[in-house]
Amino acid sequence: MDLVVDANILFAALIKKSVSYALLFSDRLHLFTPEYVFTEFEEHEEEILEKSERTHEEFFRLLEILKRRIVLVPLEELVPYVEEAEKITPDPDDTEYFALTLKLKCSIWSNDKKFKKQDKVKVYSTSELIKLI
Repeated sequence: MDLVVDANILFAALIKKSVSYALLFSDRLHLFTPEYVFTEFEEHEEEILEKSERTHEEFFRLLEILKRRIVLVPLEELVPYVEEAEKITPDPDDTEYFALTLKLKCSIWSNDKKFKKQDKVKVYSTSELIKLI
């Protein structure tokens, strides 16, 4: 199943091992995210480490593994989809996720309830994905 993965799912996995963490490594999921997401994680490293059960080395090792596991899509590839994405996204800060979803013609994995305040793109929460796979 192809899915655009929201930064909050990745953030949760970076903090601790969880159901989201396990799903990130499922062979049944093909994951995509806008490329800037990992830059933000590196910029907020200290904040993540404060909340994390991981050491600095574990954090960076996992970050590198996730970068190889998840397809990072350059923002310039999303430009043709931004206008339509802006019309359907409940929050302008999430436009890139919806643009990527439109580009790939797939769904989004997010636990953010506001993502479901539209009816153009299917959004799966972690608990819904568990039931599917």
